[in-house]
Amino acid sequence: MATAQAHTETKWWSGGKSPFNVEYGKLMMWYFLMSDAFTFGAFLISYGTIRFSQNYWPDPNEVFNAFPLAGHANLPLAFVSLMTFILIVSSVTMVLAVHAGHNMDKKGVIKWMIWTVIGGIAFLACQAWEWTHLITGDHAVMINGQIENIGTTVTMNPWGPAANVAAHDGHHVGTPGPVAFGGYFFGITGFHGFHVASGVGINIVMLIMAINGTFERKGHYWMIEKAGLYWHFVDLVWVFVFLCFYLI
Repeated sequence: MATAQAHTETKWWSGGKSPFNVEYGKLMMWYFLMSDAFTFGAFLISYGTIRFSQNYWPDPNEVFNAFPLAGHANLPLAFVSLMTFILIVSSVTMVLAVHAGHNMDKKGVIKWMIWTVIGGIAFLACQAWEWTHLITGDHAVMINGQIENIGTTVTMNPWGPAANVAAHDGHHVGTPGPVAFGGYFFGITGFHGFHVASGVGINIVMLIMAINGTFERKGHYWMIEKAGLYWHFVDLVWVFVFLCFYLI
């Protein structure tokens, strides 16, 4: 009896806030995000290894220079900068939603979650346009420090391994660069896009639960905070994707 009583009175921590006093779902979300970070890290390290082992590679300023409804205007990185801005703003609105949840402000949570969902959908729409343009548009390849313009208006995949492209509009015959660029770009940005789409779905569920008063009945908005952790992670990963594919 004395042994059992001593066991229940054992203090595992005596300084400040206990490190064990963490909500289970939040802890599990951190574990998931850590594992997901390793996955993205492996993809980007692999991309970097291939990227710097090649003598020729698509030049970002020439490949990512289009903008919707701007015709043939040369606007390097303008569109992807808009995409990045949209995602960052959606992260801010998520912060505001979490803050409203801490204050038990149902209307505030609903308002900011709506804006967060709109931001996520807008980003996905921009990514869909970018993919369409990359598959069907004209691009340039950096070969030994020289930019080679290549037309891609043929029925072949412009990012194919050795697809010769017929000359048109003054462009000469050439090859559109290593298949690794297309594979890594569509693979990694697509994997990130999948995370954004999943985040949008999660945020919609959180929004519906907030509208139905689920969190009011629970007495807390912890699930909004956990959804916010995931959304901020998606935004952070995009910073590294933006750096690797669009700036380097």
